[in-house]
Amino acid sequence: MTVRRPVRKISATKDVRRPDALAAEEPLEIRVGGKALAVTMRTPGNDVELAHGFLLSEGVLTSREDVAVARYCDGVDDQGRNTYNVLDIALAEGVAPPETGVERNFYTTSSCGVCGKAALDAVRLRSRFSPEKSEFTVGTDVLAKLPDTLRAHQKVFSSTGGLHAAALFDGDGNLAVVREDVGRHNAVDKVLGWALQEGRIPAADTGLLVSGRASFELVQKAAMAGIGLLAAVSAPSSLAAELAEENGMTLIGFLRGDSMNLYSGEQRVLGLGG
Repeated sequence: MTVRRPVRKISATKDVRRPDALAAEEPLEIRVGGKALAVTMRTPGNDVELAHGFLLSEGVLTSREDVAVARYCDGVDDQGRNTYNVLDIALAEGVAPPETGVERNFYTTSSCGVCGKAALDAVRLRSRFSPEKSEFTVGTDVLAKLPDTLRAHQKVFSSTGGLHAAALFDGDGNLAVVREDVGRHNAVDKVLGWALQEGRIPAADTGLLVSGRASFELVQKAAMAGIGLLAAVSAPSSLAAELAEENGMTLIGFLRGDSMNLYSGEQRVLGLGG
């Protein structure tokens, strides 16, 4: 997940050359039934989870039984070695493949996973697992401790300073899973893919925590997994807040220390004043 590169470190008192750890970033092509569907720039690792989470958030998968097999295929470098950058998902019998009626540029960068959607309406996917039905609750005291807990689990971030993180947590603040990636949407897909493979979708009994901002896309991904609460260390976008409210979700932003902004879904946050 890291690559060592030489660097010249310059400051007011020093000018030294030394090796530096960088977060790895490589393309991953996701295929379904041998047909190319998406290319995303990601940090290698947990690729099968990433693909499962991506297909869950696109409305293709609802359970682990929907996938017959996931395998790396013919991505090779100039020496004929497998790059492990092409992953093919074979769907189980009776599972409908991704719809082709909506035009989409499936190339996604590490910073934005829905940039290629043809129209805003195309990304307002309706989840088969209504997040509004989630009875998950968590106290403000628990929420306040989550960013530090997440940072303690970000092993690659500690050495590179260049990765986003996502986690699922319970009402006591315990983290069920943590994943890191150069792309915030990839980190979330890896977490949701883990939950799908563990038979924990819908994930109505957990909250989703992200280390950066809360975008429209991350709210949508949470909704597609039946998650009722999304907490972000940084700001939400206006569309993220709008979508969270439409879906009956709790959206928290600027979760830092003992302060936070609550944009929707007050009923899931315990310990609020009048």
